[in-house]
Amino acid sequence: MTTSAASGAGSRPHPLGVHLLAEGGASAAVYAPHAERVQVALLADGDGGLVEERVDLAGRTHGVWHGSLPGVGAGQRYGLRVHGPWEPERGHRFNPAKLLLDPYARAVHDEVRWDAALFAHEVDDQWRPVDGPARTGGARRRSSGDSAPWAPHGVVLPPRRAEGAVRPRTPWRDTVVYEAHVRGLTMRHPDVPPELRGTYAALGHPAVVAHLVELGVTALELLPVHAIAEEPHLVRRGRRNAWGYSTLSYFAPAPRYASAAARALGPAAVTAELAGAVEALHAAGLEVLLDVVYNHTAEGGVEGPALSFRGLDAEAYYRLDSAGLDVDVTGCGGTLDASSARVVALVLDSLRHWVDAYGVDGFRFDLAPALARGRDAAFDPEHPFLVAARADPVLADVKLVAEPWDVGPGGWRTGQFPPPFAEWNDRYRDDVRSFWLADAARARRGQHPGDGVRHLATRLAGSADLFAHGASTDASRRGPLASVNLLAAHDGFTLADACAHESKHNEGNGEENRDGHGDNRSDNHGVEGPTDDPQVLAARRRSVRNLLGTLTVSTGVPMLLGGDEMLRTQHGNNNAYVVDDEAVWLDWPALRRGGPEADLLATTTRLLALRREHAVLRQDTFASGRPVHDDGTVDLAWFGPDGRPMSEERWHEVQLRTLQMVHHGGPTGGRSLLVVLHSGAGSTPVRLPAEPWALGWDLLWDSTCERPEDVPPAACAPGEVVEVGPTSMRVYAADRP
Repeated sequence: MTTSAASGAGSRPHPLGVHLLAEGGASAAVYAPHAERVQVALLADGDGGLVEERVDLAGRTHGVWHGSLPGVGAGQRYGLRVHGPWEPERGHRFNPAKLLLDPYARAVHDEVRWDAALFAHEVDDQWRPVDGPARTGGARRRSSGDSAPWAPHGVVLPPRRAEGAVRPRTPWRDTVVYEAHVRGLTMRHPDVPPELRGTYAALGHPAVVAHLVELGVTALELLPVHAIAEEPHLVRRGRRNAWGYSTLSYFAPAPRYASAAARALGPAAVTAELAGAVEALHAAGLEVLLDVVYNHTAEGGVEGPALSFRGLDAEAYYRLDSAGLDVDVTGCGGTLDASSARVVALVLDSLRHWVDAYGVDGFRFDLAPALARGRDAAFDPEHPFLVAARADPVLADVKLVAEPWDVGPGGWRTGQFPPPFAEWNDRYRDDVRSFWLADAARARRGQHPGDGVRHLATRLAGSADLFAHGASTDASRRGPLASVNLLAAHDGFTLADACAHESKHNEGNGEENRDGHGDNRSDNHGVEGPTDDPQVLAARRRSVRNLLGTLTVSTGVPMLLGGDEMLRTQHGNNNAYVVDDEAVWLDWPALRRGGPEADLLATTTRLLALRREHAVLRQDTFASGRPVHDDGTVDLAWFGPDGRPMSEERWHEVQLRTLQMVHHGGPTGGRSLLVVLHSGAGSTPVRLPAEPWALGWDLLWDSTCERPEDVPPAACAPGEVVEVGPTSMRVYAADRP
């Protein structure tokens, strides 16, 4: 090991990270305001192991250490050594024996190889503090072991800009989101070469792209692709975080999702493979959204490893209390302190990097309230991060979606984020599942049937109770497109499992089924889990079709969980974050065999086509309910099963299980649509709305039909009584009188 000093003269505190210079060498800048000395460790493999040259950063400006690195070129591996006080009670855990990943590294050489040396404090063979838990004063004995052989190494890369196809820029009103995991989406696809399955390259494979395009989705939302590190408790159990919500680097893609060929060529090839996949998706008109985890890091709480931020300057990056312990609003420890201007800058720099370097079209923010909490930990819709994100010229051109809850005080914030943020609408999921599944199951058993149809109607109409107003000064201008309507996501039951299980079955996670949500709003249709009963199976498939049909006709932005269009199951596991095998991957071979999976794919494709064909299903404003035509009809109207308009009293009838919704075609044309929803256990007569609502109703879709081609042609007269099947829905169309 050798040590030298980098000249601070002429160096600048911006940009942060290590960047190649046109004249040769590189600049380095690291934010560590409480540090006493910062070194860049230049790394190489030698005959005797790792060779390290340490270069001191001599410049210091407003907490940023900076200097030049002569001779450094592309492909150089490096880390940081940071010196400073060891005062855990103040949050200071500086330990130069630990090699740290630069938070701004554009690539990582490899994944973390776990060893006790990765912890800044002394740990036992189970990686627990030798002096006891941090909450009782432990985790305070500084470790002397060098972590360099096990720590992740940053890699210097040339700057890159997204090139290739023009970004699709799909309007929100036309957007249909498809959430998927890089590996889970493609691991079983028979048309993808085996060596590419489960990789970035597979995302851009023509067979995968063709499925998404033909299905009718417009945006692929990927679970995290940022480089991650497993949680120590999972490593001890021989498991891994399959979902990736344990971020190590906010600028580097995860090497684990690159093909073996790309990994062998090195980090530049890994980044190129991901960029190539985005290009291929763009060329097909598909947007790419990334699920990003800026609320906490892979280091976890103060008992976790020192991989980057905690060793760099814990007090500057993390939300800590007066005793130097975590203020945890995520349930994972290691909550980033978004009340810090430097942390806000880090997040914004990362977001811009993914847009500029990879052409990413938008982001879904995991546990987003954690990014909008001030120094008192209270949620603030005018938080500096939210203001900065809305004002940023790069981010103004992409989609921003909040997961509007965390586990902090007042953690549920659905409907309270400012524009242009859209939000995952958990109320939509719960109310629609309740109507079709949980309430229907209770009614079938003779129990209290729930709330009738009033909450369902609110969700169908775009959730104005949540998105027509809000806490921020300009939130009143939000419309229904702020609502990302979802019925299933990675976290929870798949749609097929919601129709086959009433209890979670997470035993395979190794946590004795204690993990995962207990409120699933599901219905097993009389049998828990697998069954050969054809009537039960048929009822389950019909419920899945009802859920997908409802999603299609609802005002807002629909989101599908990858595989729900082909009855994907996780066998009752509603928290499959440690499962990465055929139990959760999309079952592409089932489509080749035909049967229910192929039938549902055809149905979902037809439903999304129906949404594209009818503008009344893609409104960007809330229905007024006021007359908009000379005949006195309104833009959105509700009717009971007898064909009469819904009265205030009827909205509160908890026994009512049938509702009719009419989207009336606008003055400029377009067909009117009638949606009939019935969650009763038996068939029921329904009188369709009479004139002047339509001169006749043409049946477009019936959820009692397994296949779209099975829907019989039917032209019904205004006011005609039709028999609607048990637990089913229909969609009719009509020209305006």
